[in-house]
Amino acid sequence: MAGNARERAYRERQEGRMSTGDIPLKVTRRGKTKRQGGISGRKKHSINLFLLTIPFLILVILFSYYPLLGWVYAFYDYQPPIPLSESQFVGFQWFKMIVQNPAQLHTVGQVLVNTFVMSGLGILTSFFPLFFAIGLNEIRNKHFKNVIQTLTTLPNFISWVLVYAVAFAMFSSTGMVNQLLQNIHLISQPIHFLDSDSGTYFKMLLWSLWKGLGWGSILYLAGISGIDPELYEAAQVDGANRFQQIIHVTVPQLMPTYLVMLMLSVSNFLNNGMDQYFVFQNAFNLKHIQVLDLYVYNVGMGQNSLSLATAISMLKSLVSVVLLFLVNWASKRTRGESII
Repeated sequence: MAGNARERAYRERQEGRMSTGDIPLKVTRRGKTKRQGGISGRKKHSINLFLLTIPFLILVILFSYYPLLGWVYAFYDYQPPIPLSESQFVGFQWFKMIVQNPAQLHTVGQVLVNTFVMSGLGILTSFFPLFFAIGLNEIRNKHFKNVIQTLTTLPNFISWVLVYAVAFAMFSSTGMVNQLLQNIHLISQPIHFLDSDSGTYFKMLLWSLWKGLGWGSILYLAGISGIDPELYEAAQVDGANRFQQIIHVTVPQLMPTYLVMLMLSVSNFLNNGMDQYFVFQNAFNLKHIQVLDLYVYNVGMGQNSLSLATAISMLKSLVSVVLLFLVNWASKRTRGESII
């Protein structure tokens, strides 16, 4: 009887092992077991996921890496429409010109100052979308909340050309604002909002915030929706009011996302974009509105010096890569996590 009981218990244990995960076990030569079909299934799943990424990898190669072949123009004295093969090879002449020519060096210095100021102001105001998302999340009226979110997100989908058209209609010398102020006798001469160099940095910052505030808050709204509700319940049990819950629960939970976005902004410090500054530039504000991307465009297309523009763009790209690795190193040292 005792022997039969032991045999029955042994069979039950074997059957329980066989049923684990519904995958049969196979004994290897070393006495170890492995699940048959488990490894091959994981490999197949990994291959399928990789195949899904191939179209996006092709797009990245075509639009991000293939254009880098154009860097070769920086080493030639290229004058369109002459083919590159018939252009004179000048080596590092254009790179030396940036440093050795005093006028060129002064212009590049002013452009870098503009770029640093614009990017610095963007980083200093990078917390605006975070607090806007928190304030939007605190609105209890669902319909009013949706209206506010729609109105603040919509400008992101409007091109800068249309933004400037609206700005010109409202703030030009003959625009609606000046006409209104003159009609109510607050001013006798129109205010030069657009055709003036005063406050250029501040004006560009305001337009950028107006256009990107709602769109930038979407990521933080998604982060807020992912916060564990038990954290708020625990804070309520401890007697925290709504403001204290924001300070001690919402903000700390969103800080990792904010820090990643901040570090990406720092690594992208030299890339301000060109669209906004291109449409708002004029002869009055060109000195302070010309950032690096706009300067590359003006040199290449306006002055017809594509080789010099390519050399400047190369230096900008290399510095941006260095900044990205520095920020990644700082993130790993301070947070224990890297962003790439």
